[in-house]
Amino acid sequence: MAEIAEPAGVRRASLPDAAGARTPALPLLTDISTLQWRALSQNTAEPNGYYLPDWEFAVNASARGRIGASALAAWSEASKLIGLVPVISLWRAYKIPLPALVSADPYGTLCTPPLDRDLAREAAANMLQAARQAGAHALVLRAVTLEGTAMKAFTEVLRDGGMQPRVLQSHVRACLDANRDAEDLLHDALGAKKLKELRRQRNRLAEHGAVHFEVARTPAEVAPALETFLALEASGWKAKRGTALSQDAGDAAFVRRATTALAENGQCEIVTLRAGDTPVASAIVLRHQDRAFYFKLGVDERFAKFSPGVQLTLDLTRHLCADPAIALADSTADADHPMINPIWRGRLAIGDVLIPLYRRDPAVALIEAALGLRKALRGPARRLVHSIRKRQEKSS
Repeated sequence: MAEIAEPAGVRRASLPDAAGARTPALPLLTDISTLQWRALSQNTAEPNGYYLPDWEFAVNASARGRIGASALAAWSEASKLIGLVPVISLWRAYKIPLPALVSADPYGTLCTPPLDRDLAREAAANMLQAARQAGAHALVLRAVTLEGTAMKAFTEVLRDGGMQPRVLQSHVRACLDANRDAEDLLHDALGAKKLKELRRQRNRLAEHGAVHFEVARTPAEVAPALETFLALEASGWKAKRGTALSQDAGDAAFVRRATTALAENGQCEIVTLRAGDTPVASAIVLRHQDRAFYFKLGVDERFAKFSPGVQLTLDLTRHLCADPAIALADSTADADHPMINPIWRGRLAIGDVLIPLYRRDPAVALIEAALGLRKALRGPARRLVHSIRKRQEKSS
């Protein structure tokens, strides 16, 4: 394959190899043109709200532990950006000193790379070649849609070279078929008895003031709605765990910058449920092409017996199903999420995928083994931490 030159004037980051040395590698993410990235996002083969430029530039600028990513990019012969994924080294991602690149965490559980829909295979091939030139032996794409157009393009390119991707872990998560009638969908998902109970809870909530659902769309509307969301998120269990966005100055700066910038292009909404003047639940929703992404939810736990998060999600479901521009909503939630799974009954297959860059490469086998060992060791530790947290929450 002929080498595709990247635009002049870009700076380059470096990748640690297995011996800990540094080699010339990739341009920094900040060197990618916002205009070119936006053009790619408009023509991408598969939507991903978390790799929109306004979102990812904000993450890369200040979000806790997520700054300073590099850009694994593909360019056409006319220097048009046709593929991109923000990446970090395997060492930075997992503290494994082996020569691989890993998709950078965009503060959302989806790392599907944007590829030009008309040149998806060429983009995938050029990105893999750029990774080789950077000294990598493998590319790890975390949290990608396994049955989407992007993975199909990478799989076809690998097949041409006598290779195949290796799924490191996979799960399914909830999504919403927004082409359906919302009331039919909710009735099928929850049943008449559960819906009746939720209506009863909503009527009880209305005793605190008329219940109404608000949608903030413009930058002027989104900015104050975000502050409401941040306050709600910081009032509950997320604050106890130290994961509320407002608890870290960098995270707060990122989300303020990202939501208002995306709202300029109609790519962010903040939805809020109120009882009278009191906000009881709020959520951030990203939009890209015909897809919505349910980012985060905050609730006032004083109203927990009325299921404010569920009530908001019911209204959000009706809102998205009524919007002809949206065909599908990705919950971007954990597998088996207890709130969203019973409501949104569609499922998306998501996984971490190891993409080898060379055939019969012992380094790839070593990378896969190291990642497998890390997963095996972290599983029990994560379950122990989760158990301790649950006990602490029950006793507080």
